[in-house]
Amino acid sequence: MSNIHPTAIVSPNAKLGDNIEVGPYAIIYDDVEIGNDCKIGPNAVIYDGARIGNRVKIFQGASISNLPQDLKFGNEQTFLYIGDDTVIREFAALHKGTTATGKTSIGSKCLLMAYTHVAHDCTVGDHVIIANAVQIAGHVEIENTVIIGGLSAVHQFGKIGQHSMVGGGSMANSDVPPYCMTSGYPARFMGLNIVGLKRRNFSDEDINAIKDAYRIFYQSGLIFSKALDEVKEKYTDHPLVKNIISFIEKSDRGVIRR
Repeated sequence: MSNIHPTAIVSPNAKLGDNIEVGPYAIIYDDVEIGNDCKIGPNAVIYDGARIGNRVKIFQGASISNLPQDLKFGNEQTFLYIGDDTVIREFAALHKGTTATGKTSIGSKCLLMAYTHVAHDCTVGDHVIIANAVQIAGHVEIENTVIIGGLSAVHQFGKIGQHSMVGGGSMANSDVPPYCMTSGYPARFMGLNIVGLKRRNFSDEDINAIKDAYRIFYQSGLIFSKALDEVKEKYTDHPLVKNIISFIEKSDRGVIRR
């Protein structure tokens, strides 16, 4: 049985799962699908195109699947997806996609803290933590298990690699490769996210291989293209280092420097 406050405005066309809680003055539009066991806080607005998984918690004043802040958007049908067990804190603003990709996607078991903004056509992986007032521009790709510190910003079309950490107050205007820590304005390479890797049970052997790969990139004195060739030759079969190689090779904006 669902618990919908009498002051909430819920479209009869919206598709709601079982055991849904909707707080006072919340608004849910027509083209919305919400899974089971979700909680929608007071004054939250769920706009057309929202596709919300199970056990999602959306706190007060959040704006979910609102129109993109893109002048090319022509009110075409696009979507915003939120995975299971994700928490969206108060006054977050998550915008749906444009015709460029048709969607914005937030993964499962994520935490988006208060006042975060995720713009159109972004992809956010699973187990991602985005702290207070972080601003994510359009078309950004954030891989799994990333942490972004409060008051940081990520440039449009930027990429943040898996298991990396962006320090609070940073400006990530270049791509952040996997497993590393970055901080500053602009963001710079600050070493490996060793604490995070150990907490996630990465072996000492794997951590040492990742550390050596980044030593070649950032401390060998080689230009980046030559360093990439050396890392590829040395770690042909190492799956975690291959993730770094693949990330750098597909980077459009270039990766952060030391």
